[in-house]
Amino acid sequence: MSDIPLTLEGFSMPAAHPFSSAELPDFVESRITGHAVGCIQQRWAGEHLLRGALPDSTALHLSSNDYLCLANERQLIEAHAGAVMATQHQLLMSATFLHGDTPTARLEQRLAQFMRAPDSILCQSGWAANVGLLQAIADQHTPVYLDIHAHMSLWQGAHAAHARAIAFAHNDATHAERQIKKHGRGVIAVDAVYSTNGSRCPLADFADVAQRNDCVLVVDESHSLGTHGPHGAGLVAEQDLMRNVHFQTASLAKAFAGRAGLITCASHFKDYFAMESYPAIFSSCLLDHELTWFEQVADFITLADDRRLKLHAVTRQVRTALTQLGYDTSAGTEQIIALQSGRELLTLGLRDALQARGIFGSVFCAPATGLHRSLIRLSMNSGLSEMDVERLIDVCAQIRDEVRLDQWKRPRSADP
Repeated sequence: MSDIPLTLEGFSMPAAHPFSSAELPDFVESRITGHAVGCIQQRWAGEHLLRGALPDSTALHLSSNDYLCLANERQLIEAHAGAVMATQHQLLMSATFLHGDTPTARLEQRLAQFMRAPDSILCQSGWAANVGLLQAIADQHTPVYLDIHAHMSLWQGAHAAHARAIAFAHNDATHAERQIKKHGRGVIAVDAVYSTNGSRCPLADFADVAQRNDCVLVVDESHSLGTHGPHGAGLVAEQDLMRNVHFQTASLAKAFAGRAGLITCASHFKDYFAMESYPAIFSSCLLDHELTWFEQVADFITLADDRRLKLHAVTRQVRTALTQLGYDTSAGTEQIIALQSGRELLTLGLRDALQARGIFGSVFCAPATGLHRSLIRLSMNSGLSEMDVERLIDVCAQIRDEVRLDQWKRPRSADP
């Protein structure tokens, strides 16, 4: 490995820094070198797959999770700024020490009501919510059954719990039940809408499996909360499954356009979680102005049916047009649209072709996908104009030969 030069085309080492740090030992440096050679030089032909062109002011951005376009909503920004300026005295500490009628507890009740749940717990992120929840409810004796496409935070939660993570085929409740019959009752973890391809989970089927086998059911609503269900309450509420789902989790960095995570739960679970979940114990609570943002956003989302309708209409229009152009988007149905080119070099060509025409999506590759199952994720939002949609469709029509669409393998669910 040391004989391979690290002067890679399209990839330059950072300039010397005026300050120095301790020299890294060889076992760390070898991993850094291995990434540069094995990933960038060998698999990506010397280019960094995630570092393409820089967008200009005319670029069409389809990489944001701000599905309802709230991050730049003036009334929300002003309320947030007002809360920052009004701050006088607040304690920055772990939420474990909070009790009684606190602003955090009031917002947790507000968000629980929004999702039609008995109570909820605010976390530092969606990652912390999933890792902290599974670490608190599973152990080495509890199998955790995970959809093969479940978010990495759920897999990491099983690891943090020292639990055995057992995969089942994507959206296949029958296979999940066979795994449970083989390994015993435990925790089933699924995403309501999957983040790589926009597929929707058959939640009712998994609720039935969980009930028949006395399992806990965890549903990650990160990509459906705010965008789906009555007033944006999510897919569990849309399907009236609140009594069949033990925990819902969500990243509030998607449609809620903030920086936090959420877990819905029974009220008596909260004290236990505060004392048993490591992310809860060893991280600080949200600040008052952050709580204000989510209070305002919850009210806004409740009344945002027009934006949800627009989001779903745009999604249908783009999916239909791409299918007619020969792109296989059948793996999903929702606002996340995957162009599944597969091999990294094909994805590199797709990225460059899109970016050269001002279209910027998100490149997904291992470990976010399986090896040689990379893709470009196009995230729709309610702010896309008819002109934006036509521009995207026109570009995808122009580049079919350039991106070697005929060489893309038909997407399939990964086998566990």
